[in-house]
Amino acid sequence: MHMSELKPAKDLAAKRVSRFQNEAQDYAEARTALLAKEIEVRRHLTRLAEQRRRLPPGPVVQKDYRFKDENGSEVGLADLFGDHDTLVTYFWMFGPQRDRPCPMCTNFIGGANGNGADVKQRVAFKIIGRSPVERQQRFATERGWRDLDFVQTVGDEYPRDLGLLNDKGDEYPGFTVYQKNGDEVRVFYNAEMPAEAADPGQDPRGAVDIAPLWNILDMTPAGRGTDWYPKLNY
Repeated sequence: MHMSELKPAKDLAAKRVSRFQNEAQDYAEARTALLAKEIEVRRHLTRLAEQRRRLPPGPVVQKDYRFKDENGSEVGLADLFGDHDTLVTYFWMFGPQRDRPCPMCTNFIGGANGNGADVKQRVAFKIIGRSPVERQQRFATERGWRDLDFVQTVGDEYPRDLGLLNDKGDEYPGFTVYQKNGDEVRVFYNAEMPAEAADPGQDPRGAVDIAPLWNILDMTPAGRGTDWYPKLNY
Protein backbone atom coordinates (compact mmCIF):
# COMPACT_ATOMS: atom_id res chain seq x y z
CA MET A 1 0.00 0.00 0.00
CA HIS A 2 1.27 3.46 -0.90
CA MET A 3 1.77 5.77 2.06
CA SER A 4 -0.71 8.25 0.53
CA GLU A 5 -3.44 5.59 0.82
CA LEU A 6 -3.04 5.20 4.57
CA LYS A 7 -5.75 6.37 6.92
CA PRO A 8 -5.04 9.49 8.97
CA ALA A 9 -3.12 8.68 12.15
CA LYS A 10 -5.60 10.68 14.22
CA ASP A 11 -8.48 8.52 13.00
CA LEU A 12 -6.62 5.31 13.82
CA ALA A 13 -5.63 6.59 17.26
CA ALA A 14 -9.28 7.32 17.99
CA LYS A 15 -9.90 3.55 17.91
CA ARG A 16 -7.81 3.18 21.05
CA VAL A 17 -9.52 1.23 23.83
CA SER A 18 -8.18 1.69 27.35
CA ARG A 19 -7.15 -1.47 29.20
CA PHE A 20 -7.44 0.28 32.55
CA GLN A 21 -10.89 0.94 34.02
CA ASN A 22 -9.90 3.91 36.16
CA GLU A 23 -8.25 5.92 33.39
CA ALA A 24 -8.85 9.65 33.85
CA GLN A 25 -10.27 11.67 30.95
CA ASP A 26 -7.23 13.96 30.67
CA TYR A 27 -4.91 10.96 30.54
CA ALA A 28 -7.09 9.27 27.91
CA GLU A 29 -7.05 12.35 25.70
CA ALA A 30 -3.30 12.87 26.07
CA ARG A 31 -2.57 9.19 25.45
CA THR A 32 -4.74 9.13 22.35
CA ALA A 33 -2.96 12.22 21.00
CA LEU A 34 0.37 10.55 21.72
CA LEU A 35 -0.77 7.39 19.93
CA ALA A 36 -1.47 9.45 16.82
CA LYS A 37 2.09 10.79 16.98
CA GLU A 38 3.46 7.28 17.48
CA ILE A 39 1.64 6.12 14.35
CA GLU A 40 3.08 9.06 12.42
CA VAL A 41 6.60 8.31 13.65
CA ARG A 42 6.22 4.63 12.79
CA ARG A 43 5.26 5.61 9.27
CA HIS A 44 8.17 8.03 9.07
CA LEU A 45 10.58 5.29 10.15
CA THR A 46 9.09 3.05 7.45
CA ARG A 47 9.73 5.73 4.85
CA LEU A 48 13.24 6.18 6.22
CA ALA A 49 13.95 2.45 5.88
CA GLU A 50 12.60 2.48 2.33
CA GLN A 51 14.77 5.49 1.47
CA ARG A 52 17.80 3.70 2.91
CA ARG A 53 17.11 0.65 0.77
CA ARG A 54 16.88 2.89 -2.31
CA LEU A 55 20.39 4.28 -1.85
CA PRO A 56 22.37 4.09 -5.11
CA PRO A 57 25.36 1.73 -5.19
CA GLY A 58 27.87 2.78 -2.54
CA PRO A 59 31.63 3.05 -2.90
CA VAL A 60 33.57 -0.04 -3.87
CA VAL A 61 35.95 -1.29 -1.20
CA GLN A 62 39.23 -1.14 -3.08
CA LYS A 63 41.70 -2.10 -0.35
CA ASP A 64 42.32 -5.68 0.65
CA TYR A 65 41.60 -5.31 4.34
CA ARG A 66 42.71 -8.34 6.33
CA PHE A 67 41.23 -9.95 9.42
CA LYS A 68 41.76 -12.99 11.61
CA ASP A 69 38.80 -15.22 12.32
CA GLU A 70 38.07 -17.47 15.28
CA ASN A 71 40.22 -20.23 13.76
CA GLY A 72 43.24 -17.94 13.55
CA SER A 73 43.03 -17.87 9.77
CA GLU A 74 43.71 -14.64 7.91
CA VAL A 75 40.78 -13.67 5.70
CA GLY A 76 39.64 -10.74 3.58
CA LEU A 77 36.52 -8.63 3.90
CA ALA A 78 34.77 -10.64 1.19
CA ASP A 79 35.35 -13.84 3.18
CA LEU A 80 33.37 -12.48 6.12
CA PHE A 81 30.15 -12.70 4.07
CA GLY A 82 30.07 -16.51 4.15
CA ASP A 83 27.06 -17.64 2.13
CA HIS A 84 25.32 -14.25 2.34
CA ASP A 85 25.48 -11.24 0.03
CA THR A 86 25.09 -8.76 2.91
CA LEU A 87 27.48 -8.25 5.81
CA VAL A 88 26.65 -6.26 8.94
CA THR A 89 29.66 -5.21 11.01
CA TYR A 90 30.14 -3.50 14.34
CA PHE A 91 33.60 -2.25 15.30
CA TRP A 92 33.84 -2.11 19.06
CA MET A 93 36.24 -0.22 21.26
CA PHE A 94 38.28 -3.11 22.64
CA GLY A 95 41.77 -2.53 21.39
CA PRO A 96 44.85 -4.15 22.99
CA GLN A 97 45.50 -0.97 24.99
CA ARG A 98 42.23 -1.40 26.89
CA ASP A 99 41.99 -3.45 30.07
CA ARG A 100 38.24 -3.74 29.49
CA PRO A 101 36.03 -2.88 26.53
CA CYS A 102 33.91 0.24 26.19
CA PRO A 103 30.75 -0.05 28.34
CA MET A 104 28.56 1.52 25.65
CA CYS A 105 29.87 -0.90 23.01
CA THR A 106 29.36 -3.74 25.47
CA ASN A 107 25.78 -2.67 26.05
CA PHE A 108 25.00 -2.59 22.34
CA ILE A 109 26.69 -5.92 21.66
CA GLY A 110 24.81 -7.53 24.54
CA GLY A 111 21.54 -6.55 22.90
CA ALA A 112 22.82 -7.69 19.51
CA ASN A 113 23.74 -11.08 20.97
CA GLY A 114 20.12 -11.63 21.96
CA ASN A 115 19.20 -11.35 18.28
CA GLY A 116 22.40 -12.77 16.81
CA ALA A 117 21.11 -16.20 15.85
CA ASP A 118 18.10 -14.67 14.10
CA VAL A 119 20.08 -11.91 12.34
CA LYS A 120 22.51 -14.47 10.92
CA GLN A 121 19.66 -16.27 9.18
CA ARG A 122 19.33 -13.23 6.92
CA VAL A 123 22.79 -11.65 6.76
CA ALA A 124 26.35 -12.20 7.91
CA PHE A 125 27.05 -10.42 11.19
CA LYS A 126 30.55 -9.82 12.55
CA ILE A 127 31.87 -7.99 15.60
CA ILE A 128 35.26 -6.50 14.73
CA GLY A 129 37.92 -5.56 17.25
CA ARG A 130 41.63 -4.79 17.36
CA SER A 131 42.26 -7.30 20.14
CA PRO A 132 42.92 -10.97 19.35
CA VAL A 133 39.78 -13.00 18.80
CA GLU A 134 40.59 -15.16 21.82
CA ARG A 135 40.57 -12.07 24.05
CA GLN A 136 37.26 -10.91 22.60
CA GLN A 137 35.77 -14.35 23.07
CA ARG A 138 36.90 -14.53 26.71
CA PHE A 139 34.95 -11.39 27.43
CA ALA A 140 31.98 -12.75 25.46
CA THR A 141 32.03 -15.87 27.64
CA GLU A 142 32.13 -13.70 30.74
CA ARG A 143 29.01 -11.88 29.55
CA GLY A 144 27.22 -15.02 28.43
CA TRP A 145 27.23 -14.09 24.74
CA ARG A 146 26.77 -17.20 22.59
CA ASP A 147 25.51 -16.03 19.20
CA LEU A 148 28.15 -13.60 17.97
CA ASP A 149 31.10 -14.01 15.62
CA PHE A 150 34.26 -12.04 16.41
CA VAL A 151 37.14 -11.12 14.12
CA GLN A 152 40.35 -9.17 14.65
CA THR A 153 41.74 -6.52 12.35
CA VAL A 154 45.18 -7.33 10.97
CA GLY A 155 46.96 -4.05 11.51
CA ASP A 156 45.13 -0.78 11.91
CA GLU A 157 44.49 0.22 8.29
CA TYR A 158 40.82 -0.73 8.42
CA PRO A 159 39.86 1.27 11.53
CA ARG A 160 42.03 4.21 10.48
CA ASP A 161 40.46 4.41 7.04
CA LEU A 162 36.96 4.32 8.54
CA GLY A 163 37.80 7.03 11.06
CA LEU A 164 37.53 4.62 13.98
CA LEU A 165 41.10 5.06 15.22
CA ASN A 166 43.03 8.32 15.40
CA ASP A 167 46.73 9.07 15.69
CA LYS A 168 46.49 9.22 19.48
CA GLY A 169 45.16 5.66 19.60
CA ASP A 170 41.62 6.71 20.52
CA GLU A 171 38.98 4.30 19.24
CA TYR A 172 35.43 4.99 18.10
CA PRO A 173 32.56 2.58 17.45
CA GLY A 174 31.50 1.87 13.88
CA PHE A 175 28.41 0.32 12.30
CA THR A 176 28.84 -0.54 8.61
CA VAL A 177 26.80 -2.67 6.22
CA TYR A 178 28.41 -4.10 3.09
CA GLN A 179 27.01 -5.75 -0.03
CA LYS A 180 28.79 -8.26 -2.24
CA ASN A 181 28.18 -8.95 -5.91
CA GLY A 182 30.56 -11.59 -7.15
CA ASP A 183 34.02 -10.50 -6.05
CA GLU A 184 32.99 -6.85 -5.69
CA VAL A 185 32.25 -5.50 -2.22
CA ARG A 186 30.53 -2.17 -1.76
CA VAL A 187 29.50 -0.10 1.22
CA PHE A 188 25.72 -0.16 1.47
CA TYR A 189 25.31 1.90 4.63
CA ASN A 190 27.65 3.46 7.15
CA ALA A 191 26.48 5.14 10.36
CA GLU A 192 27.72 8.70 9.87
CA MET A 193 26.10 10.90 12.50
CA PRO A 194 28.74 13.57 13.25
CA ALA A 195 29.23 14.81 16.80
CA GLU A 196 28.26 18.30 15.64
CA ALA A 197 24.81 16.99 14.70
CA ALA A 198 23.86 16.25 18.29
CA ASP A 199 20.90 18.23 19.59
CA PRO A 200 21.33 20.11 22.90
CA GLY A 201 21.46 17.73 25.85
CA GLN A 202 21.72 14.65 23.63
CA ASP A 203 24.43 12.35 22.33
CA PRO A 204 24.93 12.32 18.54
CA ARG A 205 22.75 9.24 18.14
CA GLY A 206 21.44 8.06 14.81
CA ALA A 207 17.95 8.54 13.46
CA VAL A 208 17.15 4.93 14.36
CA ASP A 209 18.59 3.92 17.72
CA ILE A 210 19.27 0.19 17.49
CA ALA A 211 20.35 -0.25 21.14
CA PRO A 212 17.49 -1.86 23.13
CA LEU A 213 18.58 -0.09 26.34
CA TRP A 214 17.71 3.38 25.09
CA ASN A 215 14.47 2.33 23.45
CA ILE A 216 13.28 0.80 26.72
CA LEU A 217 14.28 3.85 28.78
CA ASP A 218 12.52 6.12 26.29
CA MET A 219 9.28 4.49 27.46
CA THR A 220 9.82 5.51 31.09
CA PRO A 221 8.95 8.72 32.99
CA ALA A 222 12.58 9.84 33.44
CA GLY A 223 13.72 8.73 29.99
CA ARG A 224 17.41 8.32 29.22
CA GLY A 225 18.54 11.01 31.60
CA THR A 226 21.35 13.40 30.78
CA ASP A 227 24.28 12.05 32.80
CA TRP A 228 23.74 8.28 33.08
CA TYR A 229 25.52 5.66 31.00
CA PRO A 230 25.78 1.88 31.36
CA LYS A 231 28.72 0.30 33.16
CA LEU A 232 30.43 -3.04 32.85
CA ASN A 233 29.62 -3.86 36.48
CA TYR A 234 27.11 -2.58 39.04
